[in-house]
Parts: sequence; structure tokens; C-alpha cells
Amino acid sequence: MVEIKTLLALHEMKAAVELQKVYWGDDLESVIPAHMLFSLATNGGHVLAAFDGPQMVGVLVGFLGTNMEEQDRPAMANLHIASKRMVILPEYRGQGIGYRLKLEQRRIAMRQGVRLVVWTFDPLLATNAHLNIRKLGGISYRYLEDYYGTEGDGGLARLGSSDRLQVEWWVTNRRVDERINGTRGDLSLKQYLDAATVITNPSTPGADGLPQPAASLVRPGGGLALLEIPADYEAISRQAAELARAWRGHIREAFRALLSAGYVITDFLHDQYEGRQRAFYLLSQTNVQQFEQVDFSRN
Repeated sequence: MVEIKTLLALHEMKAAVELQKVYWGDDLESVIPAHMLFSLATNGGHVLAAFDGPQMVGVLVGFLGTNMEEQDRPAMANLHIASKRMVILPEYRGQGIGYRLKLEQRRIAMRQGVRLVVWTFDPLLATNAHLNIRKLGGISYRYLEDYYGTEGDGGLARLGSSDRLQVEWWVTNRRVDERINGTRGDLSLKQYLDAATVITNPSTPGADGLPQPAASLVRPGGGLALLEIPADYEAISRQAAELARAWRGHIREAFRALLSAGYVITDFLHDQYEGRQRAFYLLSQTNVQQFEQVDFSRN
């Protein structure tokens, strides 16, 4: 039985450092050192760890922060928790451990009186999108281009890019509560398609079976839109680096167009469609702005 614990002692942090290296390697820029984890944990932040017996199999790091875009307001008015790092051992992924760690982080936020938790993730990773948007009820309307720069082998920048989506998780929101408690009637991909929701960038299978990005972005037909990403981008990155880079540029331009038109990411769907595993962000339009058609063949 995996147990979630809060780490507070300096000696406990060493195992958390080693666990980070499973994903991030030995790159000093990518791994949070033990002394920093200890400082965060003892100054309002938290280091949560999942244990299978004596073995640490997952870790989640968060700290108190403030919105730097509104620096004229008192810090308390912009207070949030910045969720900086979550790593699960590969053999323990897919068992709901990350979800349990995030729920414990939510309890901490509510106990501290903090309503908002924010973090970033790679928009092309379907597994992360499913957890962050579908299961936890996070939303996103901010695409951060090359957030961690374009160089480095530690995982922050891959294939020359480090684009991220910023998630907002309003932990006391009714929508989040309904997602977590299973009381929200989430729609399936079929239901969205039956309601004439447009797939703005339908992929096509290549000769090697890998999905190819669309040449242009289809104008959404209403207040909802579906944006496709590969169901397994990491496999594409390993097998076809140039195709992976093409998907990166494609998604960057697609999000730039949709988000600037007032759309917000509100759901994520992963399902069998047209004989293939497909993955889609659902975007909802919050205000009406001009949508500019994007022709990816020019890029």
C-alpha cells in the first residue's frame, strides 16, 4: 500500500533528490538540491513523498508564491502555491500516485487559505494533460514559449524547445470539487463531436503510422473547439525527431491563434477515433474576438 508523507527533515530530502534524477538525470540545473527542498519545506512550502514500504516512489514539491504581473497589489491578494516538481518512478506510473499527491497538495492549500495552485507542463504530453485538466479540473489560457530556454539536456528543453502551458487550479472551485468527487457529468469525445464541435487540426496517419500535423487550422464553428495533439508524443520524439519538432511548431501556432481569440482550455479527451488512439484539448471561448486562420504550410 503506497502511503503519502510530508518530508520535513534535511536527511529525508536526499532520497527526493535521487528520485528526481530518474527523470531529470544529473543535470544540476534541473534537479532541486536537498538543502533547497529543506528550506522550502520549513518556510511555508511542502515536499510530499509517496512510499511503497521504505522506498520513495514519488515526490511533489510546492511553495508559496505571488503573481508578479500585479506587483502593485499587496502580496496576499496575489498569493498562490507554485507547484514546481512532481516525479513518479516509471514502474509506479499509471497507478494514481500523482493524483493522490496532488490531492494532498490541495488539502495543504485549503488549510493555508490559498485558493490557487499553479504549475507548468509540456502541452504535448497527453498523460500530463489528462491528469492536470481532465482529472484535477485545472484550466489554462497561457502558453509560454520556450519558458526554460532552448538549450540543455536535463529535460527542461528538449529538441531545442521548452514550451509550456501554465495550469491554474482553483482548489475551492465547484468545478474542481465536482471533478475530484466524480459528481461532474463529463462529456465524451463522441458527445462533443455529435454536438458539432470542430476538430481544428485533425491529424493524418503517415506511412510509418505516426500522426502528421494538419497543414492548416480549421475555424471553430462556435464556442467550443477541439485541438489535437499526438497520443504519444514521447514515442514520436524517440523515433522521429523532425516530426516531433514539426508538432511543436504546429501546436505553438495553434494555441497562439486559439488563446488569442479568447479560448480557454477546460478539458482533455483521449479516445479511439477513426481507428486510431487520439488525444484532444477542449477549449471553451470566454469572449468573442476575431479568429485569424493559420496556414501551417507557410511555417
